[in-house]
Amino acid sequence: MTSILQITTPIIGDHFSVYLGLAAMWALLVSMFAVPSIVHIAHLKNLLDTPNGRTVHQSLTPRLGGVAVFAGFMSALTIFAPLNNGVKELLAGCIILFFVGLKDDLVTISVAKKFVGQLLASGVVMIMADVRVTSFQGILGIYTLPVGMSYAFTFVMIIGITNAINLIDGLDGLAGTIVLILTGTFGYYFYRYGGPAFSNYAFVAVCLIGGMLGFLRYNFHKASVFMGDTGSLVCGFIVSILAIQFIELGNRTGQPFGNVAPAVTLGVLFVPLFDTLRVFILRMAAGRSPFSPDKNHVHHRIMAMGFPQISTVLLLGLLNIVVVLFVINFYSLGNLPLIGILVLFGVVLSVFLGVYQSRAARRQVASS
Repeated sequence: MTSILQITTPIIGDHFSVYLGLAAMWALLVSMFAVPSIVHIAHLKNLLDTPNGRTVHQSLTPRLGGVAVFAGFMSALTIFAPLNNGVKELLAGCIILFFVGLKDDLVTISVAKKFVGQLLASGVVMIMADVRVTSFQGILGIYTLPVGMSYAFTFVMIIGITNAINLIDGLDGLAGTIVLILTGTFGYYFYRYGGPAFSNYAFVAVCLIGGMLGFLRYNFHKASVFMGDTGSLVCGFIVSILAIQFIELGNRTGQPFGNVAPAVTLGVLFVPLFDTLRVFILRMAAGRSPFSPDKNHVHHRIMAMGFPQISTVLLLGLLNIVVVLFVINFYSLGNLPLIGILVLFGVVLSVFLGVYQSRAARRQVASS
C-alpha cells in the first residue's frame, strides 16, 4: 500500500518554499493565539513563578509559555512536513520532554528525574532513528567513530545542548532569541543543501521559529509569560538534533562546510555552550554542585555592568550572530584552528567578566 509520505513528499518537493512558509505561519499563529489563554489559566489556577534571590523578574509571572511553543511547533510539523529521516522520532522525544518540563513547571521535580526524561528522549532518536554523530571528520586525526563511542558522544551532545538552552533561560526573551538565531542558521543550510536525507529538517527549524516568534510577542521585557522548562527543554532538544544532523550533513554530502561542520556547529552554539561551561567550572571550583543555581550566568554579569534586560538580550544575540558569521566566513581555517580561536575567545571573555565582577565587588565594599 502506498504510504501517505510517498504521496506527499513529491508534492512538498514541488512547492518546498510554499510549504515551509505555511508551516511557519501556522506555528506562529497557533502559538500567538494560545499564549493569552495560557496566561489567563495560569493566573486563575495560581500557576505562577515567584521571584526569589536568583531571579531577575520582580512580579508573579506564568511560566507555561512553552506549551504554546510546543503546540505551534507540533501541529505545524505534523500537518506540513514529511516525518521521515528521524523527524517522527524527534517528535516522540519532544513529547517526552514536554511532559517532563510541564511537571517541573507545575510541581518541581529533581535533576535526576529530568535526566531520566532526557535519557529516554535521547534513546528514542539515537536507537529508533539512528540519529548520531558518526565521525569527528579529522579532529585529532579521528574520522569514523566506533559505534559505542558514537552513541556515547551523541548522548553527551544532546544532554549538553538541551541543558545549555535550559540554563540560559534567565531573562525576558533571552532563550527565545538565542533559539531563533541557532535554529535559523541550521534551518537555512538544511533548506539550501539538505537534499532528500536532510531537507525535512528545514521544516523542523521553521516550525520552531514560527512557534517561538508567536511566543516572543509576549516574552520580551516586561514579559507576561515565561517559557518555563516546558519550552526550554523541548527547544534545547530540538536544537541538539539540528546540530547533530548539521554535522552529519557535512560528513555525508560535503556541503556546505564539508569536514569543518563540527567547528562551525560549535561556533553557532557559542553563547549557550560558553555560558554553561563557564558557570559549571565556576561552581565546581567553588566546591559546589555544577547544578546548584546562582547569579553567575553571563547575562547576570552583563546586567551587573549596568545594562538593562533588553540591552543584555540584544547584546548576547549580537555576540552569537558575530561568532556565527566569523565561523562561516573563516571555515577554511579548518576544525582545530577554529575551535582553538573559539576556546581562546571564550577564555578571554570569561576573564573579562571575572575581572569586572571583582572590581565591582571591591567598589561595593569600599562604598559600604
